[in-house]
Amino acid sequence: MMSAPRITLLLVTFAVVSVPLTVQAGGLSDRLQQGVANLLTSPPEDHRVQVETLVPGSRRLTESYGEDPLQALDVYLPPHATDAPILVMVHGGGWKEGDKGEPHVVVNKLKRWLPQGFIVISVNTRLLPQAMAYEQAEDLAKAMKWIQGHARNWGGRSDKIILMGHSSGGHLVALLSSKPSMVGKPWAGTVALDTAALHIPSKMRKSHLPFYDAAFGSDPGYWTKASPMNQWTAKAVPMMLVCSSKRPDKPCSEAQEFQKQAAHAGREMIVSPQNLSHAEINDTLGESNAYTGAVETFIMRQLAGR
Repeated sequence: MMSAPRITLLLVTFAVVSVPLTVQAGGLSDRLQQGVANLLTSPPEDHRVQVETLVPGSRRLTESYGEDPLQALDVYLPPHATDAPILVMVHGGGWKEGDKGEPHVVVNKLKRWLPQGFIVISVNTRLLPQAMAYEQAEDLAKAMKWIQGHARNWGGRSDKIILMGHSSGGHLVALLSSKPSMVGKPWAGTVALDTAALHIPSKMRKSHLPFYDAAFGSDPGYWTKASPMNQWTAKAVPMMLVCSSKRPDKPCSEAQEFQKQAAHAGREMIVSPQNLSHAEINDTLGESNAYTGAVETFIMRQLAGR
């Protein structure tokens, strides 16, 4: 459930965006409308996470990896980073909303992994209706290439990257990990947090929420192209799939089918069911609990020897 402040922000967004839509016939360009929408999807600077108060000596850089305002990322640097591993986080929001700077996306992860010397990066991509799901994955691939190319500038290691995403962000990271050629250079491992979008053709042929139609359209060829399970090969980046055992749509069942597919090809894929809600799987990761410990064990195993 959303907190009261987030509900208020959405109400304000709907109210303000309706103005440019009303005057479109009067000459307001599509680009300007998108610019207004982009501004409204990002929290104001004074509402962003102040990382230096969480981990003294840390700092945040905001960088662009493309020309669109949403093709941006926040780089959270620990003090004196040297040969640092990098954790890259992708927010959820149904491919249509959310932001890299939201506290529930990054705070507990910063508190957990910055003190361990990780660089933590939170990524935005373009959103619906500007970009459908596969195009958002292409944005993420572009961001990953950019991060790999700039890692040394921050004291990081381009070969020690863990990619993580929640919900729709979990779909994006699973798709890239299934087909790492979208990025080019592989990375150490991926953690997909409670995505129910692993086999898109199956999802689209069943009853589904309306925003899936906006994200994946009606073309079965596009469904296959944007489907992690359909794109997976034995060259995939190692993955851990965390899933909520509380959800009525049973994402753990789909994750376990993906695990069987990998096992049939001789590849290990970890599935970690958690007795947590969809939101809790993201929000509580980084707290001192067995769940965080399991994710951290996977991360450290993937980084070992690199």
